[in-house]
Amino acid sequence: MKHIFIINGGQVFEHSGGLFNKTLSAATLAYFNEKEGYEVRLSDVNEAYDPLQEVENYKWADVVIYHTPIWWFQLPHAFKKYIDVVFTEGHQKGIYKSDGRSAANPEINYGTGGMLHGKQYLLSTSWNAPATAFTLPGEFFNEKSVDEGPLFGFHRMNAFTGMTPLESIHFHDVEKNADIPKDLKRYQEHLDKLFNKN
Repeated sequence: MKHIFIINGGQVFEHSGGLFNKTLSAATLAYFNEKEGYEVRLSDVNEAYDPLQEVENYKWADVVIYHTPIWWFQLPHAFKKYIDVVFTEGHQKGIYKSDGRSAANPEINYGTGGMLHGKQYLLSTSWNAPATAFTLPGEFFNEKSVDEGPLFGFHRMNAFTGMTPLESIHFHDVEKNADIPKDLKRYQEHLDKLFNKN
């Protein structure tokens, strides 16, 4: 049995209803519930959570699937708080034991103290920015991809825990040019590719 832990980071705040990431989270839950050999858990940053139980969810999972919008080129504040609270709770309880360095030689091995080795994660993000903002010369993100640019730190955070990435998926222009059926189809195809399903 493979364990899938889904985190909906789509925060409800001001003009954002968090609906796109809630829809993706529900689609992920349905996808794995319909397949044999999977158990699924889902957490939502808009709901109350027990930090120790969230640590247990990370320890339980074989794959963590993150769904998040990007606000001002970063995670929404409720999702960032979730990470801060849960990862702090997970210190020496299953997420990381230390930063990996030793007093004997503190110059090396930073970021090697994670406790989630052998686990994987999948990142999906949603943007108002069009995909071309990341790819065209002279456009805003200087031809840096989402993963190499704005979300580089998020990926290093997961590496710090010992997890390794599956191929990310990013949804663009979701405010001005949304095509939800097309995005959901692309997402299902992405899951099929990653999880070897027909």
